[in-house]
Amino acid sequence: MDRQRRKILELGLGGIGLIGGAIACSPIGSNRNNENNQPTPKKVVIPPMSLSEAAQTRIKTSGLDPIAALREFDYGKVSQENGRTVREFELTARSKTVKLNASTDFITWNVNDRVPGPTLRATEGDRIRIAFANRGGHAHSLHFHGEHASAMDGVTPIRNGAATIYEFDALPYGVHLYHCHVAPVARHIGKGLYGMFIIDPPTPRPPADEMVLIMGGYDIDGDGRNEMYAFNGLPHFYMQQPIAVQQNQLLRLYVLNMIEFDPVATFHVHANMFQVYRTGRGMTPTEETDVITMGTAERHILELQYRFTGKYMFHPHQDAIAEAGCMGLFDVVA
Repeated sequence: MDRQRRKILELGLGGIGLIGGAIACSPIGSNRNNENNQPTPKKVVIPPMSLSEAAQTRIKTSGLDPIAALREFDYGKVSQENGRTVREFELTARSKTVKLNASTDFITWNVNDRVPGPTLRATEGDRIRIAFANRGGHAHSLHFHGEHASAMDGVTPIRNGAATIYEFDALPYGVHLYHCHVAPVARHIGKGLYGMFIIDPPTPRPPADEMVLIMGGYDIDGDGRNEMYAFNGLPHFYMQQPIAVQQNQLLRLYVLNMIEFDPVATFHVHANMFQVYRTGRGMTPTEETDVITMGTAERHILELQYRFTGKYMFHPHQDAIAEAGCMGLFDVVA
């Protein structure tokens, strides 16, 4: 690995391209699968989501895909080294103009052309190896929450056109995140340089329909205030394309607040209560409620089941944030 690391750092972005076959993002798949050394869920029913023509058009024209962000997890390229599991990921900072609605274009700074970036997933104790290339036009970095050595903390700017490797153990289990840590950090995050990083406990949680919901804001005019908000990148998308879930199915929501410029946001579900696993750091819930308050970068696992069919809203209870795009529907089917 030392020889490979030196080669990448010497060649910069060219090195990233050359190792594409060795350190490549695995095809992102739903939930966990045996191919990536993960247990296969049992008796989990995930209803197919038939995308409306309007939803397909929005995904195509916007440059963002909230469907991919919802239930897809990247387990990396898996290998074994000295008897332990190593997961290798390739992440690239880029810049891309996206269409948030019919009249609003926004220049994102992003990871792998996605806002949010791919949801990375591992099991506690795995070795994580991130090949990070910066093609974003500005200095960027990737800072991972969790435990690691200071050299891997991702606070050193990586110049445009350069590359580096972050390597650390996946510790501790829970729901974490990654984001750019180059000043002004709020601007880099607000433009889309963030994603979720899930570390599963050694003993798997019970099977469930697992979903990622990341709240983000958009400062359209650069005044340090958000004018638009979204779950998984695209304002109002899940109102136009409700999320199909199975009646009486255990739902496990990985919820993260990445809204900059607003001190807090809440998460609320209609007509139901959820069990809270704060920061995903426990195996038993700490409370039950239908609304939880989260500061920026706070994240939790929320579990619930719907007893009745129908469409049910979820949104922050700051109604101005919800009405500006951060709102969606669960469509509970029998």
